[in-house]
Amino acid sequence: MPGASPTTVVFDLGGVLIDWDPRYLYGKLFDDPDEMEAFLAEVTTMEWNARQDAGRPWGEAIEALVAEHPEQRELIEAFHGRWTEMLAGEIQETVEVLAELRVAGVRLLALSNWSAETFPVARERFDFLGWFEGIVVSGEVGLVKPDRRIFEHLVERFALEPEETLFIDDSAANVAAARSLGFRTIVFTDPLALRRELVDRGLLPPT
Repeated sequence: MPGASPTTVVFDLGGVLIDWDPRYLYGKLFDDPDEMEAFLAEVTTMEWNARQDAGRPWGEAIEALVAEHPEQRELIEAFHGRWTEMLAGEIQETVEVLAELRVAGVRLLALSNWSAETFPVARERFDFLGWFEGIVVSGEVGLVKPDRRIFEHLVERFALEPEETLFIDDSAANVAAARSLGFRTIVFTDPLALRRELVDRGLLPPT
């Protein structure tokens, strides 16, 4: 019914619940921050990494990029070989919000752009991932946000009603894609703002 609180909340992971950034690793490998930023923008680009999120094997990805930049082999190989150093940890305040929703009995799901090869590391490291009824990982299904097909997969797999489902992501493009399919949405900026939004939507009590 119009105005009713959502019955399901779907979380993005990276940037919302998990602090991941290649700068945590490459800040150790470059003395000059400008050279680091150039490397990340021109060599190990977000577009290149997104293909692993879509299912491309890491071995294939590394060798393809080394063929283009042979002088950068060691730095390129570090992207996968030292990938765990890009994980700073959980975003504690957002995890606390997730815990509140769990206690409140809200149905919890996750939808993440993440390589199928590296996601098991996160599963082992972050206990709160076990709180979700299910997690759709882009690398496991061969689709990445904001492709509408990954949202359709989520809807079909978990028998969701989009108008009763709240989707939270730090990417405006991903949020727009979900909204176009009828989801309720929140663009994540910080945990405090998220909690206020969830209170306004009747999912959490005010403090």
